[in-house]
Amino acid sequence: MCGIIGVVGDADALEILLAGLARLEYRGYDSAGVAVQGPGGGLWRARAADGTRSVAALAERCAAAPGGVTTGIGHTRWATHGAPVEANAHPHVDCAGSIAIIHNGIIENHAALAERLRAAGHAYVSGTDTEVLAHLIEEHRGAGLSLPDAVTAALREVTGAFSIAVLDAATPGMIVAARRVSPLIVGRAEGVTYLASDIPAILERTRDLVAVEDDQVAVLTAAGLELRDLDGFEVAPTALSVDWDVETAELGGHPDFMTKEIYEQPEAIRATLLARRDASGRLTLDELRLGDDELAEIDRVVLVACGSSYHAAMVGKYAIERFARLGCDVDIASEFRYRDPVLDRRTLAVGVSQSGETIDTLQALRAAREGGARVVAVCNVVDASMAREADAVLYTRAGLEICVASTKTVLAQIVALEVLALKLAQVRGTMADAQISEAFDDLLALPELVAAVLKGAEHVRDVAEGLHGARDYFFLGRHVGFPVALEGALKLKELSYLHAEGYPAGELKHGPIALIEPGTVVVAVVTEPTLRDKLLSNIAEVKARGASVVVLHRDGDDEVAALGDWSVAVPDAAPLASPVLSIVPLQLLAYHLAKLRGLNVDRPRNLAKTVTVE
Repeated sequence: MCGIIGVVGDADALEILLAGLARLEYRGYDSAGVAVQGPGGGLWRARAADGTRSVAALAERCAAAPGGVTTGIGHTRWATHGAPVEANAHPHVDCAGSIAIIHNGIIENHAALAERLRAAGHAYVSGTDTEVLAHLIEEHRGAGLSLPDAVTAALREVTGAFSIAVLDAATPGMIVAARRVSPLIVGRAEGVTYLASDIPAILERTRDLVAVEDDQVAVLTAAGLELRDLDGFEVAPTALSVDWDVETAELGGHPDFMTKEIYEQPEAIRATLLARRDASGRLTLDELRLGDDELAEIDRVVLVACGSSYHAAMVGKYAIERFARLGCDVDIASEFRYRDPVLDRRTLAVGVSQSGETIDTLQALRAAREGGARVVAVCNVVDASMAREADAVLYTRAGLEICVASTKTVLAQIVALEVLALKLAQVRGTMADAQISEAFDDLLALPELVAAVLKGAEHVRDVAEGLHGARDYFFLGRHVGFPVALEGALKLKELSYLHAEGYPAGELKHGPIALIEPGTVVVAVVTEPTLRDKLLSNIAEVKARGASVVVLHRDGDDEVAALGDWSVAVPDAAPLASPVLSIVPLQLLAYHLAKLRGLNVDRPRNLAKTVTVE
C-alpha cells in the first residue's frame, strides 16, 4: 500500500521524488512526504495529509525546498498505526532531526522498543510504529556506529515486516535501505542510484534494476550500490527483468485506467497463454523448478489468495478437481497460516496475487513451505517476492494494472490456473492428450470471445442507467457461476459503494431471501448450463418477492433472457472457460453505476492496489 522512492546523485532529485510519488499514487495512500539533504548540511522535510491530494499538496510545499538537492527520500502512506494526519506522515525523524526514515510494513515489537528508548530519554511525536526505528538507529549512531552499521544493528532487534530507507545529515550523499517481506528495488544509472517500492516509480529513469532480498541492507551512493546481509557480509545483487514500459501506465485515449484495462483483457489473456504448449503438446510453466515426476506425486492442492484473486482461485478449484482429479481447497490467505493447516511434501500450495507481494499470500506460501509443501506462485510481476521464493511460477503477463480494482489480472489469473490444472492432469495422466489439447484450445478462443463481449459495453451502460437509484444488490450463481457472482458483487462494492452480496443460488432459501423486496436488484449468472434449470427456479423466487432481475445468459438462450427485467448475453463457451466471459459484463456494470454516481473508478476510497501489511 505505502510507496517508497529515493534518489542519490541527481541534481533534479526533488523533482524525481515528486514524480515517483505521483507514479505510486495508484497503490492507495492518505498522506505523503519527502526528506532531502540540504547542500549546506542538515535535512529538509515536508509532509502533507490531504487524502489522495497529498502528493499535489506536497509538491506545493516543496516550492520552499533548498536548491542544489541531490539526495532524498519520499513516501506515500496508507495508515496502519496512527491516524492519517500530518504528524503521522512519513518521513519520521529522530530526536535531533538529523535522521529521517520512511517505512512500509509493520514493526511488531515497536511497543517494547519504544518503552526501552523512552527510558533512555527519547521523545516521540507521532502515533506510528515507524518512529521507533528512527530513535533506534539514533541510539546506535550515538554508540559510534556508521549509518549502515547502525541500521543493520537496529534491524537485528526488529520483528515484523518492513522496507525502509534512511537519510542522515551527518552522512551526505547516502541512503541506507533494507527489506524484510515488503518489496524494495534499486535502480542504477551513471552517477545516480534510485530506490523504490515498485518498478513504475523509477522505470522511466533506468532499466538496470535489482531486488533487495529479505534481511539485506542496501547502501546507495552516487557511485552505485552495495548490498550486505544482517551479519555484515557483502552479497551479490539479484537482477530484475522488466518487459513493459512507462507508456503502458498512460491512458492511451481512454477516459480512465479502468476502461483502458478492461479493454486490454483480450491481449492479457492472449499473452498469458503464449508459448504455454510446446511442439509435442506438453504444457509449460515459467521458471519451473519442479520436475514432472515431482508434480505427479502431488495428491492435494491448496490455493491461497485474497480479494479478486480469491475468486479466481475458486474457479481454479473447479478446474483442478475436474481436470487433474485432485482434492483442492481454497483458502483466504489471511486465515490460512493461523488454522494449523495439514501440509506435507505431497501438497501443492498455490499463491495467487496480482503483485506477487500481497503480504498475507506471501506469508501463507512461506508457512506452506515450512510445512513441507511444494509452492507455486501465480502473479503478474516478474521477479516479485512470491515468484522468487516459489518452486514454479505462472506469470499472468497482463501488463501493468493501475486501477485499484482488478480487472484484466483476474481474467489472466483464471486462465493461468486452468493451465496449471491441465498441466497437473497431463503429468498425472487423468486426461488423454486429445482432451488436454481440446481444453487448451477452449482457452485460446477466449481473447476473441472477450472482445465480442466488450462490443456490448453500451448495452451494459443502458442496463446501469435503468438500475440507477437502487441501493441493494444480490448476485446469484451456481457452480463456476458462484465465484463470478462474488466477483461481480465485490466490483460493485469497490467502485460504487453500494451494498452488494454474492451468494451460491442454492443458499437463497437459507436466509438471504428474507432480504428480497421491491427495490432490490438481483443479478443472476446463468451462463453455465449444468445447473441452469435450478437457477431459473431461483429467479422465479426473487421475482415473486418484487426484486428487479438482471440475467446474465448465454447468447441464444431466449428463455432465460425473457425472465429478466434486463438481460445481458455472452458468447457460449466451455463450462470452465465461461467465468472469464461472465465477469466482463459485471465489471462494466459496476463501472457504469460508479460513473453514474460521480465516483472515481480508478481510486476507490479506503482501498489500495497492493496490500503489504497484515
